[in-house]
Amino acid sequence: MATRLLIIADTHVPKRARRLPPEVWEEAEAADVVVHAGDWVNVELLDELQHRARRLIGVYGNNDGADLRGRLPEIARTDIGGIRFAVIHETGAATGREKRMDAVFSDVDVLVFGHSHIPWDTTTPNGMRLLNPGSPTDRRRQPSCTFLTAQADDGALTDVCLRSVPARSPGQR
Repeated sequence: MATRLLIIADTHVPKRARRLPPEVWEEAEAADVVVHAGDWVNVELLDELQHRARRLIGVYGNNDGADLRGRLPEIARTDIGGIRFAVIHETGAATGREKRMDAVFSDVDVLVFGHSHIPWDTTTPNGMRLLNPGSPTDRRRQPSCTFLTAQADDGALTDVCLRSVPARSPGQR
């Protein structure tokens, strides 16, 4: 049976948004596993996601304080649907990322990361999938805020979909 995934990062709640967009909460509640690649900023979001998600895998990011670092690892590793996942916030510069991550995560099938707020989906020379969902709350230089959904099933990652968050007026932030 397929495992439904929601992949997010760089939520920056409440600094970039007061709350996660409704579309993200809908996906979180529908997902079997929620993966968060750091920069939560507020421990209350971690608490709420732990309460609302069936399973949560998360790491801390560079903007996360001692309260989040005390509860989350820098790197998380897990098996989901026969796929070896690792989650980390930062992977360094885009140039050479695939080769660097192959060297660091040689035993991983999928590496989820954040930090840049720029969606990324590539495969390394050794066959590892690199995924960055962007940010559902802070688009930076991107056309829209984003997150990823996917399915993990019998060792295969399928239906990887970059989802855009509809623009909201400043009052809805």
